[in-house]
Formats: sequence, structure tokens, C-alpha cells
Amino acid sequence: MALPEENNKFEPDEYNPEEMKEEMLLQYPPKVARKRAKQIVINKFGSDGEVGDISPNVRTVPGLIGQRGCCYAGCKGVVLGPTRDIINITHGPIGCGFYSWLTRRNQTDASTTPDNHNFMTYCFSTDMQDEQIIFGGEKKLALAIQEAYDNFHPKAIAVFSTCPVGLIGDDIHTVCRNMKEKLGINVFGFSCEGYKGVSQSAGHHIANNGIFTHVVGTDDTEHDGKYKINLLGEYNIGGDAFEIERIFNKCGITQVSSFSGNSSIDKFANAHVADLNLIMCHRSINYVAEMMETKYGLPWIKINFIGANATAKSLRKIAQYFGDEELIAKVEEVIAEEMPAVKQSIEEVRPRTEGKRAMLFVGGSRAHHYQELFAELGMKTLSAGYEFAHRDDYEGRRVLPDIKVDADSRNIEELDVKPDPLKYNPRKSEAEIAKLAEAGLKMSEYEGMMPDMDSGSMVIDDISQRESELLIESFKPDIYCAGIKEKYTVQKNGIPMKQLHSYDYGGPYAGFKGAVNFYNEIDRMVNSKIWKYLKAPWQAHPELAAAYASD
Repeated sequence: MALPEENNKFEPDEYNPEEMKEEMLLQYPPKVARKRAKQIVINKFGSDGEVGDISPNVRTVPGLIGQRGCCYAGCKGVVLGPTRDIINITHGPIGCGFYSWLTRRNQTDASTTPDNHNFMTYCFSTDMQDEQIIFGGEKKLALAIQEAYDNFHPKAIAVFSTCPVGLIGDDIHTVCRNMKEKLGINVFGFSCEGYKGVSQSAGHHIANNGIFTHVVGTDDTEHDGKYKINLLGEYNIGGDAFEIERIFNKCGITQVSSFSGNSSIDKFANAHVADLNLIMCHRSINYVAEMMETKYGLPWIKINFIGANATAKSLRKIAQYFGDEELIAKVEEVIAEEMPAVKQSIEEVRPRTEGKRAMLFVGGSRAHHYQELFAELGMKTLSAGYEFAHRDDYEGRRVLPDIKVDADSRNIEELDVKPDPLKYNPRKSEAEIAKLAEAGLKMSEYEGMMPDMDSGSMVIDDISQRESELLIESFKPDIYCAGIKEKYTVQKNGIPMKQLHSYDYGGPYAGFKGAVNFYNEIDRMVNSKIWKYLKAPWQAHPELAAAYASD
């Protein structure tokens, strides 16, 4: 049972993206305008069906108010933050401690960890002062690691460098090795100084490298159960991972580990024994998936559990990969059980959302994934873009050979990974992979966001606050989706704003039940009358007029 799809075609008289692009560029000096012109693209398809070029993953122009975070935020705040039983210590001033604590509404279930450890609710920082900046902070870091161990007795401690640490040259890795030997637990560090790279994407890469080097593959214990998978790039915002796990359990699919929503270090260590990696957020986690394939022979496919149709499609892809008739039948049975409630909700909500317009500027995959849900609601996506994406996230992995490595990207270490002589075990032969590809299931492939967007829609990378305001003033979308930094600016313009980094106070939005939650939430937001009553003071009362008195 499939939900209706929306044929999002734009009428030229109500939507002129070319004029909007020109207006956006007019506000900049010529040099800046030339740079931004490559990041503001009108989606078009060539005769071969391929989309045009875009130039993401470049430095934000100084002075523009953008959406991006720093390298440290991507490493600690995104990838490692949701792991409940690793003590994550921020080595730096307390001002960097914002990401030392739980900031994204990542949920976790500590009852599934034998010792019930959950350190996500704590904030660990070395609180560097002037003295450490001048004389070095390595001694204070060692004391912090010792204190954390004495108080909590964790299985692992991770250390994250911030900008001052990189500038003064503290050797956190030597400190970690010494403390690992002293304490007898896994202690490892991440050189994720905030100034590295051009966005939080650099931090994702560093986190992938670190967790792969220090944790993955250190426990060879086999898992019971059939159809063993790892779920990568799902961070359990608002309980998304719990809904996906519920569906897996219902289908009889065994989840070995998650990177990194509702995760634990033991599951990371054991991840290489699975038979398939599933990637949700391509940008933040594809590195570890590729390295696991190279070292352990563990293949990956791109999936999406945001949207009921997308969830059903992803489950069928998993069943197709394993090729077991029992699993194929069970997946169809589960879809048939889950979809009636979804269809009932759609039939109730869609008449009120049909034809309304959305804009999405968030993340490295969310701006793509959530278009599925808006399509199920019959809503048009006028414009979308990412904060920290690379070209392959927009145009698909077909462009990887054409991407030039710039100086900022060279700051990030590329690990030299080779097949493990003992643990390398290709799950599928080349002939089997070719057969799956012929049947429509491509391994290690992501086609990107732009091919799924309509011709004429606007694609804007690293959108600025002023560009957002121009879009809102001209096109007046019914809802705007972005992050917390943009939330209140958008709402002051009288437009409902859905925060898709941490869902405000809602969720889950993944899977079948999550889709129903999202339908109801968007229905409530776009059809609320409160926005009609919101007026700025200068709209409610006339401005005072004055004149100079003559001498």
C-alpha cells in the first residue's frame, strides 16, 4: 500500500527562482557574488538526466551569518555525543563546554547496557585557564581523566581538543596513551580543533577515523540472530532510533550496533561482525562505512527511514540484499500491518496540507530525507540546501572522481586502510553484487538530493540569514525547516519554523509511527491561526513622525 506522491511542478508566474538568485547576488560585492553564484543553483536536468554542478564545502564568506558549526561540534556534538557509556572530556576553556553536554535531544536506553552507565547527562571539561594556555594543559588533562575514572569507572574515556589546545600544542594523544596504560581502559583522543575544515563536516570525518582506529573490530564475539545489520548515521533525536529498532525487531532483523544513536562502546567494538551497513546520514558517517568495507568486507547501502514510503522501500532493500524468502515475506507482512494507520492519518491531514509550500535548510541528509514526508503530505518543496554537505551529497557519488581536494580538506587525515589478514570476509561476491545491481539494488551508492528535487527548485548551500529573509519575503513559504539559530528569525517573520536538528520538543519522526507524528505536527503548524495575529510593534502602531523646528 503506497502513499500518494506529489508532482511538485512550479508555476512560473508565482515562482521565479532566477530573479530570486539575481536579487540575492546583488547584495554582495562582485568577488563574493561570484563565489555565492556557485552555491546558489537552480535545479536543472541535462539531456542525460544528470543535474548541474554546485560548489559546497568551501569556507563561509567572513561577515555572512551562516548556519554552520565548528569541527569540534561535529566530532563531539554530533557523532560521539549520543554514546552513553563513553566519558567525553572536552579539553579546552569552559566556553567550549556547550557541546560537552547533551545538546541535541539524543535519547538513549541505559537499561540495555549491563552496567547501566549513562554519561550523556554530564558535562566533562578541563576548564582551561590562562595558566594552562601559557604553560600547557597536559597535566590538567591527565588529572581530569584520573578524576573521571575515580568517580565513574567507565569502560572508555574520549578526549576532544578545542581551538586553544591546537594553538598551544598540547599532545593529547600521548596523555591518552599514558592514561590508557595506567588505568587499563580504552582512552583515546580526537584532534578536532574547531578551526579545522570549513564546517562541522571535518569533525565528522575525524570522529569516524578515531572510532574506527580505537574501537571498531576490538571484539569478535558473534551475535545471535539472523539478518545482522548496523545502522549508521542515525542519532536517535526524539527517539527516532527506538522506532526504527521496533520495526527491525518486528521484521526479525538483528541490529548489531548503531552509529551513534542509542549506542554503547561495546556495540562499536563488535560492529564488524554484522553482514550489512545501513547509512542514514551519508555525510556524517560514510567514512567509517567505507573503511569497514575495505578492512572487513562489510558492504553498505543507503537507506532512509524518514517517511512511510521511504521506510517501506528501505525495508524491501534490506530484504532484497539478504535474499531470504522468509525475510521478504515478513517485511511485506510488517508493511501491510503498519501502513493502514499511516494511510488513515494521511487521508485526514492531507486535505489541509495539500499544495502548501516548504523550505528546508538543514544538516547533511535531513534536507533530503524530509522532502519525502512533505511529499506524502502533498506539499511542495520550493527550496532546500545543506549546511555542511559535499558535492556528492547534492549530486550523488558519481561526482567523487571530479572533486578536487583543497587545502582545508587536507587538514583531515585519510587513513590508509587495508584488508585485515584474519578478519576480512566479503559478505557478497562480485557476481552477487552485480546481480543485485541489475535488480536495482546498488551497493555503496548514493544518488544525492538534487536528482530527487524538481526542475526549477532552488538549491542553496550554506544559506545566510539575509538570503533566508529574502526567500521568506518573496515566496512566503507555509513552513521553514532549519536549526535552532534560524528558528526565531524565521518566526519573527510570521512563518512557522520546524527545528529539524533536535525536533524542538517533538519526535520521533522516523518509521511508520514517526511519519504519523510528523503529519500531525506539520498540520498543526501550517494551519494554526496564531501567525495571523502576530504583529510587530511597528505594524500595530504608526511610527512617530518628527521634524526639526526652524531656528
